[in-house]
Amino acid sequence: MSTNDEPRYEHTQVGYVTIGAGLFGLLIVGYGINADGKGIGVGSSIAAGAMGLLTVLFSTLTVKVTQDELIFYFGPGFWTKRFPLDDILSADVVRTSPLAGWGIRYTFHGWLYNVSGLQAVELEIQGEGTIRIGTDEPEALKRALDAAMVPV
Repeated sequence: MSTNDEPRYEHTQVGYVTIGAGLFGLLIVGYGINADGKGIGVGSSIAAGAMGLLTVLFSTLTVKVTQDELIFYFGPGFWTKRFPLDDILSADVVRTSPLAGWGIRYTFHGWLYNVSGLQAVELEIQGEGTIRIGTDEPEALKRALDAAMVPV
C-alpha cells in the first residue's frame, strides 16, 4: 500500500571532496591554534565550530521523488526545498561547469544545489524558473521524475 509520502525515488549523494575540504580546514584551524602557543581562543573556537558545522551541513544531498512532490535537502535536513510535481515543466540531464562549484549558488543556468561532481538534472519549474540539482544518478532521477509527472 502506497502513501503520498512514500518515495518513488530516494538517493543520497555523499560529497567526499566537501568532507575532505572541511576536515582539511579543521586541521588548518587546529594548526593555527597550536602554532601561536596561546591555546584555543574565542576566534579559533568560532572558526573551528563554523568549519565543522558547514562540513556536516553540506556533506550530503538527498533527493526524493514522492507521489506528489520533489524534495531535496543537504545534510541532516538543512535547506530543504519542496516542489509539487505539477509545477515541474521539464527535466533534463545536464553537465555543470567546474566553475559553478558546489553548494548552493546562483549560476547562468539558475540555482544550483550540488555537493559533488558535474552531473545534474535541470528542472524548469513553474513560478520558480530553472534550477539544477547535482547528482551522481542523473538518469535515474530523470526517469523517476518523468514517471512521477505522468498523470495516473
